Amino acid sequence: MRKLLPAPLLTLGALLLVTAVTGCGGSGSNGGTGGTFRLGTSNGIDSLNPYVAFNQDAYSAFEYIYPILIQYDSNLHYAPFFATSWHPSNGGKTWTFKTRPNAKWSDGKPLTAADAAWTINTDIKYKDGGAANAAGLVNHIKSASAPNPTTLVVNYDEAPGPTWVLGQFQQFFILPQHIWAQHAGHNGADLKTFANSAPVVGSGPFNLVKFQKNNVAVFQRNNSYWGVKPKIEEFGLQQFSDDDAMVTALKAHNLDAIEAVPATAMKTLGNAGFEVSDVPGLDQTDFIINSNPQKKTHRELLNLKVKEAFDHAIDRQKIDNVTFLGAARPGVSIIPAPAGAGWHNTNLKVVSFDLALANKLLDQAGYKRGPGGIRVANGQKMSYSVIAPTDVQSIPRTFQIIQTDFSKIGVQLKEEALDSSAAFAKMSGPNNTYQDFDLAMWDWTALIDPDFMLSVVTCAQYGGWSDSGYCNKTYDKMYSEQQVAPTEAKRRQIVWAMQAMLYNQRPYLWLANDDSVAAVSSKWADFQNTPQGPFNELNIQSLTQVHQK
Repeated sequence: MRKLLPAPLLTLGALLLVTAVTGCGGSGSNGGTGGTFRLGTSNGIDSLNPYVAFNQDAYSAFEYIYPILIQYDSNLHYAPFFATSWHPSNGGKTWTFKTRPNAKWSDGKPLTAADAAWTINTDIKYKDGGAANAAGLVNHIKSASAPNPTTLVVNYDEAPGPTWVLGQFQQFFILPQHIWAQHAGHNGADLKTFANSAPVVGSGPFNLVKFQKNNVAVFQRNNSYWGVKPKIEEFGLQQFSDDDAMVTALKAHNLDAIEAVPATAMKTLGNAGFEVSDVPGLDQTDFIINSNPQKKTHRELLNLKVKEAFDHAIDRQKIDNVTFLGAARPGVSIIPAPAGAGWHNTNLKVVSFDLALANKLLDQAGYKRGPGGIRVANGQKMSYSVIAPTDVQSIPRTFQIIQTDFSKIGVQLKEEALDSSAAFAKMSGPNNTYQDFDLAMWDWTALIDPDFMLSVVTCAQYGGWSDSGYCNKTYDKMYSEQQVAPTEAKRRQIVWAMQAMLYNQRPYLWLANDDSVAAVSSKWADFQNTPQGPFNELNIQSLTQVHQK
């Protein structure tokens, strides 16, 4: 769902900390239960504050420590979680959820439907400020109430589509009112500044008890959890910025699993006796073209012929073969093919790699070659800096492929490697105006429901999730319409049309839809991979069910 932020190299001190916390080898003595499971990641948790967090691992962590009304089951169908049942009324404008009785927060305070109502109402109240991160999740909601401890009533301004309601609440983390209410000052701005340090007050299957940013997070089994207790006593999430170092740690049995196996290590880990799972994934790499109509320089990038030419100059099959060693497929749409319920528009086809056509389109646009064979547009060389976050491991090799082919159409690219915070700051620009950058590369991890990915290119996401500067009022209208579509078929029709619009207007040129590849020691069982990886925000099954053989 979220793009990756930087993962500095794990220090020796941090490695020693993990060893001290998790013990030797992760083994226990409880006949297949108990013990510590050590998971390696190249992503990491950037913040424990849900109003600030950006990393995929942060949202996966929230899945394990906070109550959520709904989860996905192993077949990626909606299933009860903190809510045991739900139903619409009042023509679909009111939704009532029955929640678990006798639940508690990790500090012993009662967890009730009132916490859910407070979180919803707070996000509505401050959606244009401190709660902007969650604004999309409370669209169309007028208010929420808890008439009793196990009943949550949500009132909408107009009847939303049933699949959209469930999709939103599958992402919605309920916060403890008695902790967070005191941090809603300054018109909600304080929601973003609350450090929310470990141990975190939560109510999931695990308690987050220790956290060092860019190094390690330790989760202990929550014995007062209202659901089925995890089989392991704890798990540690250890962060690496170097894939080779992470793979080496797994081979040395200093880790029990890694959540994202680099393509170069798939075969060697399998040969070394580790269980490697490869499933179609929801992660996609992209080539971003600043599509803000108000951008200051290189305005030829707003020309749809230029965007189309760039698209035809990308050899996606080579990227799949060379960068991902076949563990990917060419990217097509903002909604990847493994998304659920047929949301991916199958009418959209992979753009052909055709340098002759790319050159023809640029010739038609009137951009002739100048010195060194570089084309000139509006008196300036078609020479661009490509912002490239240093933590996305696939970017350097992918960039080299694109750079070589772009030189054959008279376009010069230069990689500008920045850490992710600096990359996003440069892209969004002063006051989030998106006027200064030209091109970038990054990746997204999608959800099963399409709403979030469709939201990132709305005008409202300037300064939020937007990384392309795209803003189109017609598109925004369609985005709102798909939320209140009366049937799933009608919603799918709108979602497909939105994808077609983006496909033609090209704020993103999608490169590769890579697989979710995980590896685990053969000493462990029931470590489940998903399209978002084993450590994910879809469900809690992987780390609650994993156990020693």
